[in-house]
Amino acid sequence: MAGSNGFAYILLAMVVVSISANSSDALTTNFYSKVCPKALQTIKKVVTAAVTREPRMGASLLRLHFHDCFVNGCDASVLLDSTSSIDGEKGAFSNVNSVRGFDVVDRIKAAVDKVCGPQVVSCADILAVAARDSVVQLGGGSWKVELGRRDSTTASRTAANNALPGPGSSLQSLKANFRSVGLNEKDLVVLSGGHTIGVSKCSNFKSRIYTETNIDPLFARNLRLTCPRTGGDNRLGPLDTSSTRFDTQYFKDLVRRRGVLHSDQVLFNGGSTDALVRRYSTNAAAFAADFGKSMIKMGRIKVLQGRSGQIRKNCRRKN
Repeated sequence: MAGSNGFAYILLAMVVVSISANSSDALTTNFYSKVCPKALQTIKKVVTAAVTREPRMGASLLRLHFHDCFVNGCDASVLLDSTSSIDGEKGAFSNVNSVRGFDVVDRIKAAVDKVCGPQVVSCADILAVAARDSVVQLGGGSWKVELGRRDSTTASRTAANNALPGPGSSLQSLKANFRSVGLNEKDLVVLSGGHTIGVSKCSNFKSRIYTETNIDPLFARNLRLTCPRTGGDNRLGPLDTSSTRFDTQYFKDLVRRRGVLHSDQVLFNGGSTDALVRRYSTNAAAFAADFGKSMIKMGRIKVLQGRSGQIRKNCRRKN
C-alpha cells in the first residue's frame, strides 16, 4: 500500500512538473516586464517615428507580421535574407518587391538591444508589437500582445509561395488557407480588414478593374486612370478610400462593390461572409474588438519557445 502511494506521488509530481514546464513556455503579455521593462515603449517609439514620417509604413509593418505568421508560424522567418543554405521568403511571389519595412525592424532591433542588452527581445516579438503599434498610430484600437516567441534559423520560399494567399484568391481558397493555420471564417473577414490601410500595385488588381462585373463602374473607371490596361504595373493604388486611417472604410467599400482586390470583394459577393462584412461596416467598436482578438490568435501560430529556435542578434540572419 505504501508502495502504491509512493508511486501515485511520483506520478502526481511528474504531472505537476509537466504542467509547470508547459506553463512556463506559454506566451504572456508581461514576458519582458522583469528582463527589460522598457522593451515595449522602445519599440513603440521607433514605430511611432517611422509611421509619422511615412503613414504607409504602418501597413507595411502590419503586413510583415501577417506574412511571417502564415509561413511556418510567427518566427520572424520572413526577415531572413537568402544565403547559400536559406532560400528566403522575401523572394516569394507575394513578397518580392512588395513586403517592406525591414529597415524599420533593424532600427527597432538596435534600439531594444541598446536598452535591454543583446539577445533579449526576439525579432518575432518585435514584429508582433510593431504591428499593434502601427494600427494604434493610424487610429485603430489596441490589444495586449502576447510575447515570448523565439526566432527561426531557417526560411522557405516554397512554403511562402504555398501559404500566402494571392490577390486573385477565391473565397473558398481563402477559407482553406486560413483554416490551415487554425483561423476560422470570422478571423478571415476581420483580419482582411487590415486592408483598411496601405496600397497595392496595379498588377494585383488590374484584371479586376478591367474584366470583373461585381465592381462599381465609376470606381473601376477612376482606378483605370492610375492603372492603364497595358503598362504601369508597379503604380500604386490605395486599398480603401481612407488608406492612412485604420477604420471601417474597407468594409463600407466592399458593401458598395469598391473592393480593390478580387480577394477583398469575394468577402462580400453573396457568400457566407456577407453578414460579417455588413456588420463591421456599421460597427466600428465590434471591428476594433474582434481585430484585436484575431491578431492575438494569429500571433500564436506555431510559435517557437523554450529552447526551440534562437533570439537573433541580427534579424536578417541566423546567429
